[in-house]
Amino acid sequence: MEPRLYGCFHCRNIVSCHEDIMAKNFVGVGGRAFLFSHAMNVLVGTKREANLITGPHVVADISCSDCKKVLGWKYELAVPESEKYKEGKFVFVNKNIVKANW
Repeated sequence: MEPRLYGCFHCRNIVSCHEDIMAKNFVGVGGRAFLFSHAMNVLVGTKREANLITGPHVVADISCSDCKKVLGWKYELAVPESEKYKEGKFVFVNKNIVKANW
């Protein structure tokens, strides 16, 4: 059986696998979002400080490597000890991704 994949909402470029979802209870500026352990075919932007609901973090926008649309963000650094599990992980805002092959 093939893995279930997610693609960019605009160009359908594959950006992650369903099996890499770590949490479905995230919220971004654009609405509901999923936390993924891995991403592919994305560009990571410039790091910036962000004071999020869960405290201070360093994040970077992630964009589709094909069409360059911003899809979410990557956690580069989490300051609160309880949030360290997010470091190196990716958040895709739900409205920015589509189910690609299921």
